[in-house]
Amino acid sequence: MDYIFLTGITLFFIMDPLGNIPVFVAILNKVSPERRDKVLRRELFIALIVALVFFFFGSSIVKLLGLEPNAISVGGGVILFIIGIKMIFPEEGGGEKEQDKDEPFIVPLAIPLFVGPSILAMIILIQSRGPHYFWPNLIALIGAWALSAFILMFSNHINKLLGKRGLIATERLMGMLLIIIAVQMLLDGVAQYIQIH
Repeated sequence: MDYIFLTGITLFFIMDPLGNIPVFVAILNKVSPERRDKVLRRELFIALIVALVFFFFGSSIVKLLGLEPNAISVGGGVILFIIGIKMIFPEEGGGEKEQDKDEPFIVPLAIPLFVGPSILAMIILIQSRGPHYFWPNLIALIGAWALSAFILMFSNHINKLLGKRGLIATERLMGMLLIIIAVQMLLDGVAQYIQIH
């Protein structure tokens, strides 16, 4: 249960639904009000399908590339560390770039905002831990997606409730926690490498 919770929270942090709220709101505001919920649900389910494809075929990719679990752990830790740093120190004007005025389809909401390279890399990492982690990983992934999807379905209300400062503060707190998890992953990967070699 602890493993499922920790993995689910890590995936949730990487999905970063709170950090994505301003972007989702800005993009969906360009869609007619009667279409917004339908478009958002469609994009969230597309994101889940993409994540599940990587979940089921991620281990095959790892075997094909001949990667060791400790290398994946260190690499995943580095990726999470960079994501955490970006969450704490975002780029100026990030999320406020000019967006396409057409109704979004797959890009940019499903991919890369909800399911981007970082979450796909993390899915491959957790799947590399072995077949006995299959069900815990699947539960963690679907749980993280469900919680993130729930938050984004109420993105307008949360945006009004927390405001810009509240969302920034929450995202930075999530970034700090993600950095702690990243450091632990790095240490575990290095420890595994030393034991093997």
